[in-house]
Amino acid sequence: MMNIRTLGILLRKEILLMKRNPFIPRIIIAMPLLVMLVLPLVVNLDVKNVGIAIVDNDRTELSRRIASDMSASEALSVKAIGFSYEDALSLVENGKADAIVVIPADYSKKLSIGGEVPRLEVDANGVNATKGMIGANYAAQSAIATLKKWMGEQAGVEIDAYGGSVVNLFNPTLDFRNYMIPALMVVLIIIICGFLPALNLVSEKETGTIEAMNVSPVGKFTFVLSKLIPYWIVGILVITVGMLIGWLVYGLVPAGNIVSIYLAAILFSLVMSGLGVAIANSSSTILQSIFVMFAFIMVFQLMGGLFTPVSSMPEWAQMVTYAIPPRYFIEIMRSVYLKGATVQDLWVQYLALSAFAIFLCGVAAKTYRKRS
Repeated sequence: MMNIRTLGILLRKEILLMKRNPFIPRIIIAMPLLVMLVLPLVVNLDVKNVGIAIVDNDRTELSRRIASDMSASEALSVKAIGFSYEDALSLVENGKADAIVVIPADYSKKLSIGGEVPRLEVDANGVNATKGMIGANYAAQSAIATLKKWMGEQAGVEIDAYGGSVVNLFNPTLDFRNYMIPALMVVLIIIICGFLPALNLVSEKETGTIEAMNVSPVGKFTFVLSKLIPYWIVGILVITVGMLIGWLVYGLVPAGNIVSIYLAAILFSLVMSGLGVAIANSSSTILQSIFVMFAFIMVFQLMGGLFTPVSSMPEWAQMVTYAIPPRYFIEIMRSVYLKGATVQDLWVQYLALSAFAIFLCGVAAKTYRKRS
């Protein structure tokens, strides 16, 4: 049975150790500031300022208008307009352009004759595949819009440039920060509630202070709990700071209930702390625990949906992600922030996090060997 008085004494001891440790208070303060202020500015997958090199073999009013409209686009930046494909290709090779738009000879003449509309050739830079392909799509859409307007003017009728309207649900501005900021809080929980407890526990092994605890009558569940509770509290405070920074700096506030975020954060804190203690129980040195935790963090970030959507992964990888806890936390955070989802809407994700928390905390308590 857990002794509440003993637990209180151990918690006071852990808080004093945290205050005296020069590293832990600094990382607790610096981590949310670094993650929430720097990463959204650096990690940005928005495709903007796509460099376009135009090869104008038509040299007519229409071709010049196509180039002018591309230059006026917010997403495109016309780097050069010339008559040689080799010159345009050299710009792409030198990294000064991301795509080449080739306007064929007699383009406007063939268009005025009627029949099949001649096509523009758009070549994308495959080295930066994302920017090249999306930029080529932007260029093609711009040319189509210009062509429709021009054809409407020639026919004397007004034609809608796009033929429809586009409404961006949940993220109207398509700002990548709105997509990343909720998910970046997973990094905070991993470091605070996973990494630090593991390092704290292993450091006591290396210094030998844990031996006094091993021969004491303190139960192992009470001891492990005393190691984790301070970091759970700090994790909740860090999440609060992260949400405040998201609101004050980026103007992003949750569309859903904030209680849903705290519930998910508590469950994920249990998951990461259980994993951290389980790793610490099997590690003999701090360096060993760091390497093992780093391996888990890499898998969590790459396959949890932090940077790459799970839906874009191969089918076998999507199946693997069901065994990765951050996937569920990230889905909850983005859904609550952007869609205003509730606990009832995300009960599967909450249930999965609860199952992971029970399992990993059980493993942590089971693998801790207390010698009497």
